[in-house]
Amino acid sequence: MVPVLPKFQQLFSKVQLNHKISRLDCITSRIGYFQVTRQMSSKKPFMIGVAGGTASGKSTVCEKLMEKLGQNKMNNVEKQVVHLAQDSFYKELNEQEISKANKGMFNFDHPNAFDDELMESCLKDIMCGRQTKIPVYDFKTNSRIPGQFTTIYPSDVVLVEGILVFYYAKMRNKFDLKLFIDTDADTRLARRVLRDIEERGRDLEHVLHQYTTLVKPAFEEFCLPTKKYADVIVPRGAENVVAIDLIKQHIQDIIWRSNGQKADSPFARSRSNSDSTIR
Repeated sequence: MVPVLPKFQQLFSKVQLNHKISRLDCITSRIGYFQVTRQMSSKKPFMIGVAGGTASGKSTVCEKLMEKLGQNKMNNVEKQVVHLAQDSFYKELNEQEISKANKGMFNFDHPNAFDDELMESCLKDIMCGRQTKIPVYDFKTNSRIPGQFTTIYPSDVVLVEGILVFYYAKMRNKFDLKLFIDTDADTRLARRVLRDIEERGRDLEHVLHQYTTLVKPAFEEFCLPTKKYADVIVPRGAENVVAIDLIKQHIQDIIWRSNGQKADSPFARSRSNSDSTIR
């Protein structure tokens, strides 16, 4: 049996060391003068990747962390933690692909469905402390909304979630910490059915056909194998309150350190009279 807190302490100490080293990858020079503003920051943010199957609770976990860290009370410019989704980077479809999508025959869970070049470009801007614009995607029309973007400002921590954020090594290696949300397949299917019917205007037959012929096979081929790259696996997603609180405390520690404050990390403390173990 391995004590829980020493295990987390060892993991996150290694993660923090890798983050310090990776700061050297984002040195930029400008002719004239350089000003550190909310449009351009000299600090590389701590990048957290959040992967998992469809409807596993990735977005809910990120939203719960944002809420617990008090980020929802801040405007976009003031936020110390920002959250973006791989879903925003679906490729624009041609006429043939649109026809297939309307019939539930286009595979949105395949790596080729995403605009990886645009996503990597946006992540590069974020990692170099520059503000960037993220497309706004409409799941009812399966297309980006023309002229609409979400502006991401420099921050201390960035949460990037998506089914395939660990699939490509180039993108995977950008993350200082990798989380995999591990949720039961039946639970994920039930959530997907409700979401696609209520939020995306699909009918039940459409959702089930797409899930059995495209979503499930794609999960097993492309998403599930990336679980091995995770630093932390979170069973049951946002329902796992203990895991969410531990991750929240670690992010709070990063924010304190980023702002030059002395942080009393929960992973550096020992709990007296504790017999918590991993079995």
